[in-house]
Order: sequence, then structure tokens, then C-alpha cells
Amino acid sequence: MADELASVLTAVGPRLRALRRERDTTLAQLSETTGISLSTLSRLESGQRKPTLELLLPLARAYGVQLDELVGAPMTGDPRVHMRPFTRHGRTFVPLTRHFGGLHAYKAIIPAGCGEPGEPEQELEQKVHEGYEWLYVLSGRLRLVLGEHDLVLTAGEAAEFDTRTPHAFANAGPRPVEVLMLFGPQGERLHVRARPKSS
Repeated sequence: MADELASVLTAVGPRLRALRRERDTTLAQLSETTGISLSTLSRLESGQRKPTLELLLPLARAYGVQLDELVGAPMTGDPRVHMRPFTRHGRTFVPLTRHFGGLHAYKAIIPAGCGEPGEPEQELEQKVHEGYEWLYVLSGRLRLVLGEHDLVLTAGEAAEFDTRTPHAFANAGPRPVEVLMLFGPQGERLHVRARPKSS
């Protein structure tokens, strides 16, 4: 998530420069209109100054655009989630939640080609970090290495674990695997209110 936020902030400077050039405005003219110093505007466009609301609001007003257009924010005003997918290590993640706090929900699509049956087991690099994760396989075969355990989950199967346990996952089949992931960065867990009665 931190990587995604950093990439959004990094893109603000070039977007501001392109918008200024598109409007055929100089930094001096923009400084006069917004009250922001010439050096601050220049550093903002070059990425040497982090964008803040105090800087972006007058710029949005000067350009006559919405604030979210300056930062490349997702669409709003629609109850459906319109988050932008991102790719990490060849895997596509589609965010299903808008907020940064609490549980994060993603749909992950992992392409085929890792750990297929008949091939030697590929050594996966296990990672450890703060948090708690819950996975549910929608389709395909997911290889989950969790500490000393090496599991293959298929459609309809789920796993949950503390992410301080060394873990890694990969595609274990010939087709892409689709997984729903819930991640609590501060260790938030799902609260099950109703369970089926055991027979």
C-alpha cells in the first residue's frame, strides 16, 4: 500500500507540469495567481517538494479542475468501487476497499507458470511482516508456503494466518489463480458472528 501511495505522490509533479504547459502558463504567472512562491512551484513540479493540500487546493482553483484530477485519484460519486489495479512481481491486485485504515480487501490474479504439477518444487522466498491475512481461492490452485507447511488450496478453500509467520504464495496450476485477500496491517482479524452447527 505504501508503494502505491508513493507512486501516486510521485506522479503529481509531472501531472502539474503537463497541465501548466497545456494551459500555456509560466511559473511566474502561476505564482502570481496562487500566491505560492516560484521556487515552491518549481520544486513541486520536479518532485523535490511533497504535494500538500495547502499547495494543491490553490492550484486546482487556478486551473479550474477537481483536486482528484491533480492527484490521479479514483472516481468518486458512485457506490461501486472503482479502484485502479496494480501489478507486483507479475501478479495483478485489484483493490476492493477505498480507505487506508482497518482491513484491506483485494482480488489477486496470479498467472500460470509457477509450481505446476510434475515440475520440481520451486523454492519460494518467504516474507514476514506485521498483520493478519485471510485468503479465499475463487478459481485455480494456490500454493501457500506457511512456515514449514507447503499447501495447495483449490477453489472454495480458505486460509488465515498471522503474517509474522514466514509465508509465500504462488500459482500451483496450469491456469491463472484468482484469490480474495483480506489483510489487517495492524493485526485486525475477521469477526465471525455465526458458525454452522457441527453435526
